Amino acid sequence: MRGAVRSVGRALHFPVTGTARGIRRATHAHGAGESGLGKLIELHAVNGAGDVMITVALASTVFFSVPTDEARGRVALYLAITMAPFTVLAPVIGPLLDRLPHGRRAAMAGAMFARALLALIISGAVAGGRLQLYPAALGVLVASKAYGVVRSAVVPRLLPPRFSLVKANSRVTLGGLLATGIAAPVGAGLQAVGSSWPLYGAFVIFVAGTFLSFSLPPKVDSAKGEDIALLAADEEHLHGPHLKPVKRPGLRTVGPAVTHALGANAALRCLSGFLIFFLAFLLREHPLTGESAAVSMGIVAVSAGVGNALGTAVGAWLRSRAPEIIIVTVVAVVLGTAIVAAVFFGAFLVACLAAVAGFAQALAKLSLDALIQRDVPELVRTSAFARSETLLQMAWVFGGAVGIVMPLNGTLGLTVAAVIVAAGWLTTLRGLLGSARQGGRTRPRVA
Repeated sequence: MRGAVRSVGRALHFPVTGTARGIRRATHAHGAGESGLGKLIELHAVNGAGDVMITVALASTVFFSVPTDEARGRVALYLAITMAPFTVLAPVIGPLLDRLPHGRRAAMAGAMFARALLALIISGAVAGGRLQLYPAALGVLVASKAYGVVRSAVVPRLLPPRFSLVKANSRVTLGGLLATGIAAPVGAGLQAVGSSWPLYGAFVIFVAGTFLSFSLPPKVDSAKGEDIALLAADEEHLHGPHLKPVKRPGLRTVGPAVTHALGANAALRCLSGFLIFFLAFLLREHPLTGESAAVSMGIVAVSAGVGNALGTAVGAWLRSRAPEIIIVTVVAVVLGTAIVAAVFFGAFLVACLAAVAGFAQALAKLSLDALIQRDVPELVRTSAFARSETLLQMAWVFGGAVGIVMPLNGTLGLTVAAVIVAAGWLTTLRGLLGSARQGGRTRPRVA
């Protein structure tokens, strides 16, 4: 009898334990377990799952629960109270974390724990309709971006042997995307139970992330040989320390290829923020042909997610000899798709634009990672990641602000999207191609 009970117990536990072992094998493969990268992949998956829980709760409260006109006002208020202060705080995050290189695990744990507490505050504000919702949402946004900045700085410290930075970032990003895809329907189910339940789920997830942050290897906190990077393209200061006194002593430049690539990535991130807000309102008022508003938004969201995942997978697989060429190419493809979607506006083309934009954003970001790995001295590489991530987040905020004020006209909106991409592409095209030709003769390439 006792043996039968044990057998039944094993059978009931196997789906959970078997899945956990499978996930652990995948995240710790090819030396990622020994280097500590596997732990970071799991931590980033927890981060993505917690963030999407809060997103589901906020979207249901701010966006779906009221008529479209009132929802636009609520989202505009949300942007004014949360995003506007964030544009002021975002430039401070990278430099502040540069000053705390020995506490990266604590910083990541702090970002997790802060969001756990804020999730509880938001749950109370949602239930009572109180104004604490907005400053708490700002706190969640700041903590999330602070985590992202620290995570970008940590990855170079956890590279397994013969692993490129692009491949490592691809694995981390894929882990977050998979967790987001799993947590989103779970959050929707909890929302059906009650408006506060996704936030309770986020609290539990972020508390787990707080403890998981300290499981990262101690070398994450080591800042041996590191300095602070300056996001400028002054060739005079490309390598080595400044020999002359400067206004900001100790800074170094990241080089022209990185700054041009950062500009192109900023255009794609701006496009992402614009499409999220503009299409959310447009599809609510004018759903895709034959579909409800919720289904229309779901189609676009899934298209963007699939495109992002494919871009990340291709970036991990593709061994690029010229990251600059990849960035120029994918931005050009997005520009062409946006123009076609604006001229022949329709359901299929909107979904295609979302997928292509997601694909391009993922692949261009991985190519930017490759350029930072190739051109930025190790002395300042982690700082360069931190500062570039902060600038990309600011570009997303700006794009979202433009999207919220746009009239609900599909052709006009996608024309503005095309203009955003064109501006980034044209201003960086010449510089990126020039860097590719120069880099091809003088520097080794990485995947």
